[in-house]
Amino acid sequence: MSTAAYPQAGPDRSAGPPQVEAFFDQRTCSIQYIVADPATGRCALVDPVLDYDEKSGSIATASADALLAHVSEKGLTVDWILDTHPHADHMSAAGYLKDRTGARTAIGERIVDVQRLWKEIYNLKEFAADGSQWDRLLADDEVFQIGDMDARVMFSPGHTLASITYVVGDAAFIHDTLFMPDFGTARCDFPGGDARALWHTIRRILSLPDETRLFSGHDYSPGGRDPAWESTVASQKASNIHLVRARTEDAFVAMRQARDAKLPMPKLILHALQVNMAGGRLPAPESNGMRYLKIPLDGLADAVWE
Repeated sequence: MSTAAYPQAGPDRSAGPPQVEAFFDQRTCSIQYIVADPATGRCALVDPVLDYDEKSGSIATASADALLAHVSEKGLTVDWILDTHPHADHMSAAGYLKDRTGARTAIGERIVDVQRLWKEIYNLKEFAADGSQWDRLLADDEVFQIGDMDARVMFSPGHTLASITYVVGDAAFIHDTLFMPDFGTARCDFPGGDARALWHTIRRILSLPDETRLFSGHDYSPGGRDPAWESTVASQKASNIHLVRARTEDAFVAMRQARDAKLPMPKLILHALQVNMAGGRLPAPESNGMRYLKIPLDGLADAVWE
């Protein structure tokens, strides 16, 4: 199939397609990924989860430690810790995993826009809204290496201002743009979200070859089915319930905005964003040795209540 709408960076230098392992987090319905180069045994960790219990304020690392255990078992070397966007429903374990592995961290370069927006919401006057919390900020169409594999960045706004997709061989990590076809598409009502931008992001993702494996960032098991996270461009084109119902840009925007107007905010959005916009780093301990999260009251004044 033609890839003219999304040119390749060069020949695939790996011995085969990337190996992808998924780790489903039941608490947040999130999926963490390990994408590995079979030729070199080098890998990246994508969207790692830092466990958090909002009732007790407790932090744990079981989800991230499962990634480390798999890396150790398979004899892999971690090159990168990659976030697709600043998550609103779980904390990122990027900081913890960097400390454990020494790997480089990366996120899309538009994270600075999210930082500036949320810095005001949290009134964090001393916070550096310059992306310096990551080792590398990635631009649209930028290419970097995971072992000998080329990984290409696709700027993917709509769900957030800073969302990106990672395309590695025949695999694309599409985060909260498209879910499994029976669940549809991502919400766009967070600060900085945009349904029209999401439509164009989806069209770009669906311009990849039909056989491209698409790995979603969440699954909510509609109808009680088992969790699932891998689809293809072809299956999304054929049966994504939102794209089948709304086949034009205007119809999609109207559908998405109507749905979003009825959705309550994720329960962890105000907890998670202050950590995730800091590269997965928790707030510094205060004089008593304890860390504290900051929750702005009425910071999202128009949010729907459950």
